[in-house]
Amino acid sequence: MRAECSKGAGMELDVALELCGGRSWLSCKVLVSSELELYSGAAKLVVAVAVFLLTFYVISQVFEIKMDASLGNLFARSALDAVVRSTKPPRYKCGISKACPEKHFAFKMASGAANVVGPKICLEDNVLMSGVKNNVGRGINVALVNGKTGELIDTRYFDMWGGNVAPFIEFLKAIQDGTIVLMGTYDDGATKLNDEARRLIAELGSTSITHLGFRDNWVFCGGKGIKTKSPFEQICSLLKYYTVVVFQQHIKNNKDTNKYEGWPEVVEMEGCIPQKQD
Repeated sequence: MRAECSKGAGMELDVALELCGGRSWLSCKVLVSSELELYSGAAKLVVAVAVFLLTFYVISQVFEIKMDASLGNLFARSALDAVVRSTKPPRYKCGISKACPEKHFAFKMASGAANVVGPKICLEDNVLMSGVKNNVGRGINVALVNGKTGELIDTRYFDMWGGNVAPFIEFLKAIQDGTIVLMGTYDDGATKLNDEARRLIAELGSTSITHLGFRDNWVFCGGKGIKTKSPFEQICSLLKYYTVVVFQQHIKNNKDTNKYEGWPEVVEMEGCIPQKQD
C-alpha cells in the first residue's frame, strides 16, 4: 500500500506517507487533498488578516494626519479669534466713548433732525425714547428717570408749535425731587414756551432754556432738586465725569449756518449721571 502512495515526490511524498498510513490510494488522495486545502485556506486567512491590518494602519495614519491638521486649524482659528477680540475696541453702555464709574448712569441723547427724524434718548443701554419706539413727537420730548435706581418713570412729548403749553407746565410742576430729567427738541420746541415754563426748566438746572428760540436744536439732562448750575452745560460732547447732574447742548437756528433747510444740525450729548445717594 505504501508503494501505491509513493507516486508523489519530495515533501509531498513524505506528507502523503505520514498521512496515508494503511489507507487505500483513493483514501490517501482524498486525505492529502483535504490537508492541502486546509493549509491553503489558512494561508489565505493569514494573507487576508495581513491585508486588513495593513489597510487599517494606512487609514489610521491618514486620519491622524487629517485630525492633526484639523486640530491645528482649530487652534489657529482660536488664536486668531483671541487676537481679534483683544484688538476690538470695547463697547460701553449706550455706545458712549468711555465707561462710567460706579454709582453713575451712562446716557447718550440726540435732538431731532429737522422735522424728519425724531430725537433719541438712551440711559444705561436702554433706549427710552426714539422714532423706532414710536414715542417721540414735535416739540419737547421728556424722559423722567428715578435718580436712585435708574428706572424709567415716564416719557412724554409736548407740541410747542401747534399745542398748548399748559399741560407741559403741569407736567413740570409734578416732577418729584431726585428725578433725572432728560429733554430733547424735535422740529420746534420753543414757540409756545412762556416765562413760567422756561423758569420751571431752569429750576431743573438749565441755563440755555431762557434763550431757546424757534427751531433751535437742544438736548438737556438735569434733575429736580438741583441747587447749582453746571459750568459744563454748554460744552459739546461731554466725555468727563462730573459731580453735578446737568448736561446741556444747544445750537441756534441760523439760516446762514443751518445744515438742513430751515433747521440747524442735530446735537448729540453723552456723559455719566451720578446716582442719587440717600
